[in-house]
Amino acid sequence: MCGFLGEFSVTNKITSQKEFAKLLQLSKHRGPDSTEIIQQENFQLGFNRLSILDLSANGNQPKISPSGRYAMVFNGEIYNYQQLQKEHCLTGLQSSSDTEVLIHLLDKLGIKETVLQLNGMFAIAIIDKQTNTLSLTRDFAGIKPLFYGKSANGYVFASQFNQVFKHPWHRDNLQLRPDTVKEYFGFGYMQAPNTVYKNISQVSPGTLLEFSANGEKQIPIKQFSSNLEEAEITQNASKSYTNVLKCVVKNQLVSDVPIATFLSGGIDSPLITALAKESKNDMEAFTFGIDHPKYDESKKASEYAKHIKVKQILHQVNESDLLQIIDEHFKFYPEPFGDYSSIPTFAITKEARKKYTVMLSGDGGDELFFGYPRMLDVLNKKHWFAIPFKLRKPLLKVANKLHLTKTWAPYYYKNLEEWITAKQLQIFPDKLDKILPNASFSSEMKELFALPKNRTSKNVLHWLRFNEFYGHMQRVLIKVDRASMGNSLEVRVPFLDIQSIDFSWKNTPVELENHSQLKQVLKQSLAQFYPKELIETKKKGFSVPIEDWLKDELKEDVFEYVFNKPFYGKEFINVEQIKKQVSRFYESENVGAWGIWHIYAWQKWAYHHVI
Repeated sequence: MCGFLGEFSVTNKITSQKEFAKLLQLSKHRGPDSTEIIQQENFQLGFNRLSILDLSANGNQPKISPSGRYAMVFNGEIYNYQQLQKEHCLTGLQSSSDTEVLIHLLDKLGIKETVLQLNGMFAIAIIDKQTNTLSLTRDFAGIKPLFYGKSANGYVFASQFNQVFKHPWHRDNLQLRPDTVKEYFGFGYMQAPNTVYKNISQVSPGTLLEFSANGEKQIPIKQFSSNLEEAEITQNASKSYTNVLKCVVKNQLVSDVPIATFLSGGIDSPLITALAKESKNDMEAFTFGIDHPKYDESKKASEYAKHIKVKQILHQVNESDLLQIIDEHFKFYPEPFGDYSSIPTFAITKEARKKYTVMLSGDGGDELFFGYPRMLDVLNKKHWFAIPFKLRKPLLKVANKLHLTKTWAPYYYKNLEEWITAKQLQIFPDKLDKILPNASFSSEMKELFALPKNRTSKNVLHWLRFNEFYGHMQRVLIKVDRASMGNSLEVRVPFLDIQSIDFSWKNTPVELENHSQLKQVLKQSLAQFYPKELIETKKKGFSVPIEDWLKDELKEDVFEYVFNKPFYGKEFINVEQIKKQVSRFYESENVGAWGIWHIYAWQKWAYHHVI
C-alpha cells in the first residue's frame, strides 16, 4: 500500500525534480518506508512505499521490467500473484513481492493481458517506452484511488487528488465544474470518473486507460453489469459462499508485517474475523469503543471474540477524543468529502496502526448481499410509480388519510429514479437546486441512477445492488482509504475480492419481503461460527452524534467557515442559500445535520488544501 505520482509529457518538457519531489511528499503518509523517483526525457515516476511484502530494498518502486520496456508504479495488493508466478513459469525474480511478479508479467503478456489476470486491489501506472504510451488502470471495485489530469503539456497521475490539482500543469487554471460540485453537496463525495475540477478525472473501477500524443483510449477490463446475469441460484448459497470467502481470506492474510482484523458488533467483520482465525490461529481482532450508548458496539464485539476464542484488542475513547482529531483528519482528505463517519474511521485506524500495519475489514457486505433497508423500501413501494403522477397524487392522499398506506414518497417524486436518487442525497433536491440553480447532475451520475426498463422485483433488486456498488460503496471506500492511509495503515477488503463479487452477482433473491431477509446469505454463513441469539442483536452503526456536535462543540467553527470566510466556488454557488440552510439548522427547523456537514466539510477542504 503506497502513494505515487507521475508525469507523462507529450512535449518532452517535464517539471524540475525538486518541484516533483515536493508534490510527491504530499502522499508520504501513504508510504513512509522509502521514497524513490526515476526521471527520463518525457516522464517522471515517484513512489512512497509502505512495505508489506518483501521488506527489503528489492521491493521498492518505481520498477523497470527486465526487458527495460516498461516502467511502473503500483499501489495495492495482488492476491493471486503467487499463483500467477507458477502458472506463467516466471523465473529470475529479484524480489518476493507482488510488484516483481507484475513487471515480469508485463514483459511476457503485455499490459492488457496482465491486468485481465489480476485479482486484488490496485492502482497501476505503466509507461511503455517502446510505444511511447501511458496506461492507467484501477481495480474492479474501486478500492484504490487513481486521479489524472490532462493539459497541453501531457498527463499528471497520482494517488491523491491534491497532487494533480497542485501540479504546475494545472494549479493556475483550476475551474470548478458546477454539475459535480452539485453532486458533492448532495452525495458528499466525487463520483468516478469525475472530480469537481475540469480536466481532472478519476480512473473508473475496472477500467484501463491508454494515453499517447495522439489522444486516449478506454478499455473496459471488468465492470459489473446493471443487468441481471442469468445464473442458477445456488441451492445452499451460504455454505457455498463460506467456502469462497474462506479461500479469499486465506489469500489476503499473506503479509510480512503484523496483520489483524477489525471486529465490530455487526455481521460482516465478525464473519471475516472468524474465517481469519480459522486460517491463522494466533489472529488478533481490534475493536473500537466509544462512550456513547447509541454508537458503542464494543460489548457485542467482545461477545463475538469470546465465542471464537480470538484475542481481542479493545480501545475505548470518549467523545472529546474524537472532537480533538477533527481538524487533523481533514488534512488527510485531499478531496471534498462529506461522510462524517470519517472521524471515527480516522481514529480507529490511527490506534490500530500502533500495533499493526495491515487490517482486514468487513466493508462491502451490505452492498453485495442487500444489507440496506432502503432496498426493501423501494421494492415495497415501486408499484406506486407505475401509476401516472397526476392520478397517483390524489390516490395516495386519500390512501394515507384512510391509513391504508404510510408513505408520501410517490406523492412528491415523479418517478422511481428521482426517489431512489433522493434517498442517497443529504440535502433535499429542492434545496440543492437553490444552492446551485444553474447546474444539473452530470451524465455519469444520471446514468448510475437510470433504472432498467424491465422492472420485475428481481431485476430492480439486482439494479439496486449495482447502484449501491458503484455509488454509495465508493463513498465508503474513499472514507476508509483516506483515513487508513493517513495513518500509514493498509486495509484489505475480502468481500470485494473478485471471487466474492462474482459469487454475489450470480445470487440474487427472487424478492425481499421483510428486514430479516436482508443479508440472509451472510447471516447464514455467520451462523456457522456464532450462536443465533448473538447474530440477531441489532447493529448500532459506526458513527458519532454529529447533530449534537454541530450545535454545540463545532458551532463556532461552522459559523467561522460558513459565515465569516469567503465561500469557495461562490462564482456559481448561491452562498445566501447556503447560509440560509445553515441558519435554519440552528433554528431547529427540519434540516438534516448530514447536509450541514457537507457544507462545512467543503469549506474545510478548500481552506486546508486549495486556498
